[in-house]
Amino acid sequence: MASSCAQLCLQCRSLYSKTVANPWWHFTHFNHGTSSTRLFIKKNILNGSWVIRTSHTAIQARQTWKQQSFYYSDFTARHPSTKEETSKDIEELSKADVVYTEPREAVSVTDDQMLLDLDEVSEPSALEEISDEEAVSIIVPSAIPPAAKSLRAYVDHSETLTKLVQLGVNLWKFDQKPIVGSMLLRLDFNTDITPRLLFLKEIGVESSRLGYIITHNPFILTESLENLQTRVNYLKSKKFSSETVASMVSRAPYLLNFSVKRLDNRLGFYQQHLELSASNTRDIVARLPRLLSGSLEPVKENLKVCELELGFKKNEIQHIVIAVPKVLTANKRKLTQIFDFIHNTMKVPHHLIVKFPQVFNSKYLRITERHLFLEYLGKAQYDPNLPNYVSLDRLVSLPDEPFCTDLALATVEDFYLFQKTL
Repeated sequence: MASSCAQLCLQCRSLYSKTVANPWWHFTHFNHGTSSTRLFIKKNILNGSWVIRTSHTAIQARQTWKQQSFYYSDFTARHPSTKEETSKDIEELSKADVVYTEPREAVSVTDDQMLLDLDEVSEPSALEEISDEEAVSIIVPSAIPPAAKSLRAYVDHSETLTKLVQLGVNLWKFDQKPIVGSMLLRLDFNTDITPRLLFLKEIGVESSRLGYIITHNPFILTESLENLQTRVNYLKSKKFSSETVASMVSRAPYLLNFSVKRLDNRLGFYQQHLELSASNTRDIVARLPRLLSGSLEPVKENLKVCELELGFKKNEIQHIVIAVPKVLTANKRKLTQIFDFIHNTMKVPHHLIVKFPQVFNSKYLRITERHLFLEYLGKAQYDPNLPNYVSLDRLVSLPDEPFCTDLALATVEDFYLFQKTL
């Protein structure tokens, strides 16, 4: 009975050791087998030294295997009966896990050569042919800043901007116009800008005005030379002299951007609506060339104001425009304010205002201060039929000292003290 019990205990112990050790061995073998597929030790001999390459994943797998081996050693310490079998299995796994390559013969290299990674992909040759997709994907670093809020950041990198600054162009005026900035960066100074600058010089524009023209009209740099020459020829055909054309272009930079048809329509508008002769039309346009390049809306509005609100006749408006062309583009509020003070406060009739239309080109404050000073002295006399007559022309055109000594018969200090009381 005792012997049968002893045999039964030995069988149970043997069964227990197999059920515990075998699953652990399979677990260790599975995990270690996985790591062994990720670990590869490559041995080469270069200059008498070993080059061993392992991936980051292989190193992590090795650490995991060691940790599992530690757990296994601890387990076998508690179960000595399975230690011998498991150690054999681990030895077999370690032998099967490492791939060993016999070293080749040593290759002689110079001292200047470094250890090279033989698996590293070599850089492509400059002469190697590549596909269109690869060519498009190549990114070439640009010396010009990719984005900036001001053209100032591009001046040091762009020859065109540098030379435009030297010409006197105010680039800061283009900061709020991104289209202009990108346009200038695309232009080449020698091929795009220089021919147009030479053209402006040939028609008589002074060098000092080139910067002003480009600052106010950078789009002239994109106009074709043929179109520019055609428009200059048209103006000369209308009997504008070469000096007048050069002066008009210098003071109205957008003039040459308009087509011949538009220029012809503008000249016809002023000649018909104001009933001017060809000579008078040329005169007012030459004195105020922005009449050809500006909008017609303020011109039409001022003509209606002069006729309907101020009460001038058509022939009187014609006389005023010939004498002071700025009346056509002046501020509407300024015109009505000056006329109201002269006509209603100073009691000057229409025909005298038409005779001295320069008052519309003066400052409202200058007119009021001088009239009130003459009125304070009792010398505000604007009727030519009465003694001590003061003409409107002298009232607004004379400097302070002649005005005080000739018209007011007072000193300049008295006039300045009077101004402080206003």
